[in-house]
Amino acid sequence: MVKAIDMTGRKFGRLTVLRRDGLAVNGNALWFCQCECGNVCTVNSYNLRRGVTKSCGCLARELSRKRLIKQKQEWQANHQNFMHDAASYHQIRANNHTGVVGVSRMTDSNLWCARLMVHGQLVLNQIFDHFTDAVEARMKAEREYLPAKAWQFVVFEHTPRQQTRHVVIKDGYGVQS
Repeated sequence: MVKAIDMTGRKFGRLTVLRRDGLAVNGNALWFCQCECGNVCTVNSYNLRRGVTKSCGCLARELSRKRLIKQKQEWQANHQNFMHDAASYHQIRANNHTGVVGVSRMTDSNLWCARLMVHGQLVLNQIFDHFTDAVEARMKAEREYLPAKAWQFVVFEHTPRQQTRHVVIKDGYGVQS
């Protein structure tokens, strides 16, 4: 049998070995260590010598926190307008023919459907005869279930021929549909 190497007092990353702490299931020596942050832990000697374990877990948490902060800053820099523009919360898909998220025309009839899902649950699923009624129902549901930054702003205008058209306010400009 191979004699165990005494690692007492040695430093590995942030860990300082204090004493031997028995054997692991695979036969490797376990060492009781103290981290620079003050926590203590028991570590397999193989992991210490190979640099697999460098701390009690505080190093991984610090690196993870730094990564998340950096990712958040990058995301905010790339999506700055997304955070401030209320209408940009709704990304209108290419196959949306109404210009209003959650309002669609039923293909088999001349009816309009208004839908809204919140946390995977359908809170609005109604059929209307008129487009404006469907949009108003969708907007009412948004104000009831969604935070203010998620609300759509739709303005109805009447043309001289009294045909109703709607304008979706996006980024401070009207987008006519």
